Amino acid sequence: MKNKITACPLDCYDACGISYVDGKLKALKVGHTQGFLCPHMNHYAKHETIQTPRYKGKEISMEAALIHLAQILRESNPSEILHYRGSGNFALMQEVSDHFFASYGATLTEGTLCDGAGEAGIIEGRGSNKNMPLSEIAKSEVVIFWGRNPHTTSSHILPLIKDKKIIVIDPVKTKIAKMADLYMQIQPRGDFSLAMLFSRFLHINHGCDIEYLDKHATEYEEFYELTQTIRIKATLDEIGISLGQIGDVLELIKDKKVAIVCGVGIQKYRDGADIMRAIDAFAVMLGLFGKEGCGVSYLGSSREHISSPFNKKANRVSKVNTEFANFKTVFIQGANPLSQMPDSLRVKKSISQTANVVYFGLYENETSEIADLIIPAKSFLSKDDVRTSYSHNSMMFMDKVTESEAGISEYDLSAYLCNYFNISIESEEFYLNHFKNFAVEIDDGIWHVKGRDEVSYQEGFDTNDGEFLFLDEFESNLEKSDMFHLITMKSDTSLNSQFKRQESVYLNNSLGFKEDEVVIISSANGSVELKVKINDDLRDDCVLIFSGTKGLNNLTSSKHSYEGKSAIYQEDRVKLLKYKE
Repeated sequence: MKNKITACPLDCYDACGISYVDGKLKALKVGHTQGFLCPHMNHYAKHETIQTPRYKGKEISMEAALIHLAQILRESNPSEILHYRGSGNFALMQEVSDHFFASYGATLTEGTLCDGAGEAGIIEGRGSNKNMPLSEIAKSEVVIFWGRNPHTTSSHILPLIKDKKIIVIDPVKTKIAKMADLYMQIQPRGDFSLAMLFSRFLHINHGCDIEYLDKHATEYEEFYELTQTIRIKATLDEIGISLGQIGDVLELIKDKKVAIVCGVGIQKYRDGADIMRAIDAFAVMLGLFGKEGCGVSYLGSSREHISSPFNKKANRVSKVNTEFANFKTVFIQGANPLSQMPDSLRVKKSISQTANVVYFGLYENETSEIADLIIPAKSFLSKDDVRTSYSHNSMMFMDKVTESEAGISEYDLSAYLCNYFNISIESEEFYLNHFKNFAVEIDDGIWHVKGRDEVSYQEGFDTNDGEFLFLDEFESNLEKSDMFHLITMKSDTSLNSQFKRQESVYLNNSLGFKEDEVVIISSANGSVELKVKINDDLRDDCVLIFSGTKGLNNLTSSKHSYEGKSAIYQEDRVKLLKYKE
């Protein structure tokens, strides 16, 4: 097959459009992909995938694997079965497995390991989570990257921000920070206080869009009073920001089209919803919503205006602190919970008490190592699918571009189980057409989800009264400690535990550790031993361990955010000890 069109399946902002030409992946030149692929997709073929099913360590045929799976499920009561599905593949047909397990009476999961706290805060304030798409960021005059590292996580923003003023707020001096017109190396957890102070000084300096506020956010004076409860000097000293920097930001954004582009790191805390809501409030005080080239970009709802054709009504347990021991059989799809769930030591103990662990995925990892039955999934290149994005409005049709004997698709596996257990299921074509019916062609070969706004909230917010709902109370999240802040940002070589994972801990040189020295990092939850890499772009009160590093989540808590049922990977402080043999 030549010159076939598909799209990247990875859980990533960009969701690149791909042309498959003579066995090679090429970036589409039209649309948001702009003719280049990210490093993950450029090296996708270099990463070896699982080719053959295994049962109890022995290679078996796919037919035998499916028979084993059916027998395992048949010998378990539905209430004893857990379906744990991750986002290793982000396309819409992945949900077909939910249809089987929900119909069979198994338990599914809820909550998120990623962005749930921030989304909860957005929904509380705006009434919905509509994103600011890439096409609108391109129209802005000033871009504030708040805890977002676009060179690693969203490189297709970069061509859109040329000749714009750039402000970066981040505890790590990233590549974009080194290019910025203004960089603020904030202390982790300082984002809430900074956002509140931005709003406070904006009001003091008469920088608020009063006409907008009187129409869409009439309680702004009460919110201003709330910002006055924050002690200015003590707070600024604590978070490492100067009054002059706040003034510089307000001057740079004055009377400009501003895009605030937020990353997920800012909300990896118990009060993550409040942090995102405070940033939204600052944008509201500026009158940024509902205007071209203005707004807040986070992770919008990729399923906005799309209904699911699958049965997903089921009992659910938390994806963050799942008790695997409560189930006889656990079916894990597109996920690596033994690495990526918080509090890994608890997870390992819990899942060791499960009689049957089934792993359905592409790559070997900590979870496949302990699984009883391993079923390889098909690559996105060898099956049909559809995907949407949480940073733009495109709907991309993922046509099969090559044949492969290895693996089985999510639909074919689910159809086998539905037929085996006499559960109704439609044809694959039916489901693909269902999703495609939500698309509208806006240009030659470029499709968007029907009904989505390019400029969101033009008629006000989606709250009960159409107004933005400000915070009316908060608790200070700044706690003094002689322990270090843990930062768990994304690596440029891996996507969580997929691809080439990092193996080190990054520390500022001033802490006195040597390059490649082994240190023990410990928290209230556990510890991990890693080699040191010196990085003076990092604050000296921080420890950086990239997401996907083996053993990282020995350190993290399995508690939820207060709102959004989200993991809180950066809540716990850590200690450093020199390793002694």
